Formats: sequence, structure tokens, C-alpha cells
Amino acid sequence: MTDFKYTVHYDHIEITKYTGSASSVTIPSSIDGLPVTSIGNEAFWCCKSLTSVTIPDSVTSIGNYAFAGCSSLTSVTIPDSVTSIGSSAFSSCKSLTSVTIPDSVTSIGAGAFSHCNSLTSVMIPESVTSIGSSAFSGCGSLTSVTIPDSVTSIGNKAFWCCKSLTSVTIPDSVTSIGNEAFSWCRSLTSVTIPDSVTSI
Repeated sequence: MTDFKYTVHYDHIEITKYTGSASSVTIPSSIDGLPVTSIGNEAFWCCKSLTSVTIPDSVTSIGNYAFAGCSSLTSVTIPDSVTSIGSSAFSSCKSLTSVTIPDSVTSIGAGAFSHCNSLTSVMIPESVTSIGSSAFSGCGSLTSVTIPDSVTSIGNKAFWCCKSLTSVTIPDSVTSIGNEAFSWCRSLTSVTIPDSVTSI
């Protein structure tokens, strides 16, 4: 495992840094007999040669800025084991075209997919209760988004400057929509705000 730096936390492993230069990377499910359960903050930060990454089922959390600035990353599979995606985890992954967030995820951090300029669609599962601030801000190619009935709040600038977004349906579960949540969405022609919303 010479391409990975890691920390042993009693009975599990956290990947702290990828030091290799491969375009396609498979993160190991275990190291020295211990499960790899987390990808640490900035672990793959600015790995510009990375085009695809496979995350094993052992991983439950993806840290802040974990893959931020991986500008060549086109493909990532987030396994059903992951429950949280950190702040700016995939920020500025400019080549990422689509992402599937599994049902296991309950928390999407602030700016998690911000400035993913090539992202055209995103599926948010019904396990998610809040969409963090700037979660998808600056995703200029995003044309559609499905917000499930589980979501109760949409954070500040959540979809700010999503210039290609044409329509959005906000479910009856949402009670608050943050500041500038949909500002500069220049192609937005239709939006339905339910009776449940008490603050915009």
C-alpha cells in the first residue's frame, strides 16, 4: 500500500493521503487486516491525473475536500455503506458528469459538489434530510434535480448559479429555503413552492 498514507484508529483505518499518480484508483477495503472505513480530509485533494476511483463497501464516510480539485475525475461510485459526504468533498471536480448518491447517505456537506461544471444530473436519495449550503452551487451544466420528500431544508446558495437548471419541484416536506438558494439560475422557468415552506 505504498501509494496510500493512513492512520490506524484502534480497529479501523482512515486513508489520509494518496501519493500515487495513477489515473484509475481502487481504494483497498482493508489494510493490515483492518477495515478501511473513512477517506480523510483532503486525502485525494487536487489529484489532477485521477479519472476514476472505486470506493469499497467498508467506507462509511468521505471527508471534507477529500476529492476536491480532482479536475479529471469523470467517474466515482459511492457505495451503499457511506452515510456522510463531507464539506466540499467533490468541489471543483470539473469533469464529473453524473453522480449517484446512495440511500445510506443522510448528510451532504456544504459545497459537497460545488463547481462541478460538467455535472448534468443528480439523484438525491430519500435518506437525505437536508441539502447543505452551496451543495451544488456553480454546477453550470446541471439541468435537472430531484429533491425527495425526506428533505426538510435547502441551505444557502444550495443551487446558486446553476445556469442550466430549467425546473425544480420542492416537496411538501421542505419548511425552509436558504438565502440565494436558486439565485442566478438563469434558465429556471418553473418552480413550485409548497405550503409547507415557512421561510424563504
